[in-house]
Parts: sequence; structure tokens; C-alpha cells
Amino acid sequence: MKIELIPKIKHTTSNNFFLLAGPCAIESEEMAMQIAEKIVKITDKLEIPYIFKGSFKKANRSRIDSFTGIGDEKALKILRKVSEIFDIPTVTDIHEVSDATMAAEYVDVLQIPAFLVRQTDLVVAAAKTGKVVNLKKGQFMSPESMKHAVTKVTDCNNQQVVITDRGTMFGYQDMIVDFRGIPTMKQFAPVILDVTHSLQQPNQNIGVTGGRPEMISTIARAGIATGADGIFIETHFDPANAKSDGANMLNLNLLEKLLTDLVAIRKTINKL
Repeated sequence: MKIELIPKIKHTTSNNFFLLAGPCAIESEEMAMQIAEKIVKITDKLEIPYIFKGSFKKANRSRIDSFTGIGDEKALKILRKVSEIFDIPTVTDIHEVSDATMAAEYVDVLQIPAFLVRQTDLVVAAAKTGKVVNLKKGQFMSPESMKHAVTKVTDCNNQQVVITDRGTMFGYQDMIVDFRGIPTMKQFAPVILDVTHSLQQPNQNIGVTGGRPEMISTIARAGIATGADGIFIETHFDPANAKSDGANMLNLNLLEKLLTDLVAIRKTINKL
């Protein structure tokens, strides 16, 4: 996949990693605009190719009373408005075959959640839209096995595919990043490291996923150092009160410092 082929993406000549970042879920137009505006200012300053991330709905919640969204069409329209106002591409995840054509009308990248990446019909539906497809590696899958998920996309005559690693299950309540997987999966497609979901602590007794956001910088630095093409970060101006996955999100006020450090590491790696 050539990142410069994604509509509206900027700074592709900077030789930087690219960034997928934004809230876990679209909570309102105001919050989406506030987060996007802040990140655009940072990524323009640092010349980082940027794709705004926001889920139009959350279908894989632990509890039935968990927040799932503000309405599919309403959230998708907000994503399109973010793209139009800030002139940036957007990405959202899909969960059902019918979501693919619907979401493709509003966003530039369709993301397949980790739990669903082996669902052939879903992957094929995303591929057939002609959009870029972001395959999140299943927590239960080896890096080598992601070759087959990539092939499902390319066999649909769609070469625009990337892989996102979001950690591997270690016991019941922890995720571990195996950095050996980055060079392995780069044989199949560009690789993004999801540094926030990699720090989730799922299956908590209260039915709400925990996390270790204090380790975000550590995981992100290691990802860039080991050759990740992109970084995925969920961020919010008030993680404690976010309606989804707040426990492992990065506070928006900490994003510029982190990205500045990652750019410096990337420049060092490029010189080697």
C-alpha cells in the first residue's frame, strides 16, 4: 500500500511514520471537532501524515448497558464533516457486512476489528468497496497468520491494505506486544502499532475494560524503533469521562510531546 494514495493525506514526503488517532467512539460533533483540530495542528507542525480515527458504533462491548454510539448515520456524518473541514482522511471500524458499503460512503479507510479479522465475508465486503482496508491482528493470531487475511483483500483486486498489531492475549486480563511481529507482518503489508489497545486489560470483573496508559510512551517508542510504518492512538481531552475505552486512552494534552519524541526516534532510525 502506498500511503500517499489515501485521499487528502498530507506530509507524505516527510519520511515520517503515519498516524491514526482520535477518540474511541464518536460521542458528539463538538468532541470530534475539538480532538481533530488539536491533532491536525500537531501533525501539521511535525509533518506527520494523519488519518482521523473514530468509531461510528461500538458493537463489541462487554456489557449490554455499555455505550455503543449516538446513531450510525449521525456519527458517520460527523466523520465526513471532520474530513471536509480539516481536509484529512478518516477511518472507522465496521462489524457487519452491511456496514461496509454504508461506511464507505463517508470514510476513506475501513477497519476490521481484531475479533472479526477472520470473518471472510466481512473482510471481502470491505475490500470490494475499493477503500483502504485496515486489518487489526486478532489477539489470538500469530503474525504469520495475518498473511491470509491480507490475501483475502488482495484477491478482491484491492491492494490497499494495512495490518495493525494491537497486542496478543497473555492470560485472561493482559495484552503483550511481541515486537518480532512487526518485521514479520511487514512482509505482507505496511504495519501499524496500536499502542493504546495493546495496553488494555480486558475481562475485568466489573465488565469494563481496564488499561495501563502510563505505558503508552514506552510501547510507542519501541514500535517506531522496531520499524512500525504507522502508529494508532486513541486519545481524548478527558479520558476519565470518555464513553468508551477511557482506561487506556492517551490524554490529548500529552500527544504533542509523545509524537515529538517519536519523530526524533524515526529520524534516528532513518539514518541507520
